[in-house]
Amino acid sequence: MHQPRRRDRRPAPRVPSQPSRPRQECRLTAVGADVVLVGLFSAKQKDFETLMSSAAAELAARGTRVVARIVQRRGVSHGGVRKMSLPFSSRTLLSSGKVREVARACDQAAADAVIFVNTLTTHQQRILTVMLGCPALDLTDIVTDG
Repeated sequence: MHQPRRRDRRPAPRVPSQPSRPRQECRLTAVGADVVLVGLFSAKQKDFETLMSSAAAELAARGTRVVARIVQRRGVSHGGVRKMSLPFSSRTLLSSGKVREVARACDQAAADAVIFVNTLTTHQQRILTVMLGCPALDLTDIVTDG
């Protein structure tokens, strides 16, 4: 009998990376922008509604209109105690289904950006910007017109 082929488990040869470019800050001028507010919270964190409301109030004070709020809870339905404070994905911070939900909310509301309550790495910002179709930023990336 013929045995099925197994996937080669050897690591792929490393291709020399291109010289790194300086990070280009992606900033949003807050005045008049429509945004989707997103937060990832542990199941242990019971005051997530308060944190989302304070973030929305801070954005409103800067002239931004929050058109949707989306919360991802970690450790509520599955996972373990040791995983509660970790993101679902180091690549996107959220689960794949929640990323699709955020993208759908952006399309329906014609949002200018997605603002995360959590801090994002530059890698996460790049990937989420491509996946969502609009800039993905965290609260520290918001600037006002001065």
